[in-house]
Amino acid sequence: MQQTSETTHRLRARTFTCMGTVISLTVPTDAHKPPQAAADELEAATAVVERLFTELDSIFSLYRPDSEASRLARGELPLPAASAEMRARYEETAEWRLLTEGAFTPERPDGALDLSGIVKGHAIREAGTSLLALGMASWCLNAGGDVLVSGSPNPGTDAPWRAGIVDPADRRTLLAGFPLGGGLVASPPLGSPPLGGKTADGGTRVALATSGSAERGDHIWSATPGAVEFLQVSVAAADVVTADVLATAIMAGGVQMLNRATAMWDIEALAVRANGDLLATRGFRRS
Repeated sequence: MQQTSETTHRLRARTFTCMGTVISLTVPTDAHKPPQAAADELEAATAVVERLFTELDSIFSLYRPDSEASRLARGELPLPAASAEMRARYEETAEWRLLTEGAFTPERPDGALDLSGIVKGHAIREAGTSLLALGMASWCLNAGGDVLVSGSPNPGTDAPWRAGIVDPADRRTLLAGFPLGGGLVASPPLGSPPLGGKTADGGTRVALATSGSAERGDHIWSATPGAVEFLQVSVAAADVVTADVLATAIMAGGVQMLNRATAMWDIEALAVRANGDLLATRGFRRS
């Protein structure tokens, strides 16, 4: 994640590990604010986020034999008897399965229930709600490359956060960047499509998610087995669950799902083909 800032603000970050990935919270702090007060505020906010991620991981992790998800997968717990949190996420995932015509699904090929495709996005969403409830207006939350932001890295300005997308062929380099939050770019000429992170209705894209096999291996179930079309897909949207789900669905469903997603949802997408070629919507081409 890359950010821009002015001298009046400093960017401070804290990280922790959960759900098999690194989660970071970055906030701008006034350079005139007492350093210890700024550090304490960030530590307290990070503790809230970490507790939320940890609680959800204890429910949904399939790597923890005592989790509710593991008990469901083993057939020890029927879904109707599961917790309200588990049933709510299943219902949300089932809705996405219908919307994506099966490209995004809560069942693995072996039939076992696996909600990991939505849990991280849900955790980021809930963490963002908690940060706003704490009165924090500007922040960047990054969970393994899935990003949700609020405000600006330089509060009081229109400066956006900039999310960097790594190259799946070389994890040391960036393939592209995308502006999130802030005021973003100037208005385009009359009749032109919106630029950068602006949505069609004038709102702001505050979330970006990337799905692919370059970092975590082949963990996505293709809707067209044996015909994987993309190495990596990044989606920018107005909410993190939409971005996360559609990035995974496009990875699984290929070009057909990419066309469906960009037609049905107000998103921007960047897809890396298996041969390295890129498919990008207009917002990515201009950002």
